[in-house]
Amino acid sequence: MTYQDEFIVFWELVKESIADCTFAKLTMAKTIGKPELKNIFIRPIYSDSDFKVMLKYSFRPRETEDIEEEMSLDDALIIVKSHLKSAFLSVLLFSTEKDVVFKVNKKGVGSIAESFPTFKNIV
Repeated sequence: MTYQDEFIVFWELVKESIADCTFAKLTMAKTIGKPELKNIFIRPIYSDSDFKVMLKYSFRPRETEDIEEEMSLDDALIIVKSHLKSAFLSVLLFSTEKDVVFKVNKKGVGSIAESFPTFKNIV
């Protein structure tokens, strides 16, 4: 199975956690090399009418300010996919039910692992 196929399964878990109101945060980590972009964080913005996310780019040099953008989940997916395997090798889903890690290895194979939740409440 290619990493893209496995990522589709992972993204369904993200959407399920949003539907269940258990989504706490999504983090792209494990950079390739030493790029200026250190992490990408996605946090939920729950409202009665619409679900949006706050996407934050965190940079390695302290002089560079972080960038935050409010957007739809579909727009965030485009950004996550564009950075996967080019800048980052893993995406971590934090929910109040479980943590899920999606990783791409050097051969381009994706894997998903689950563990106990880091977050007990959505802040």
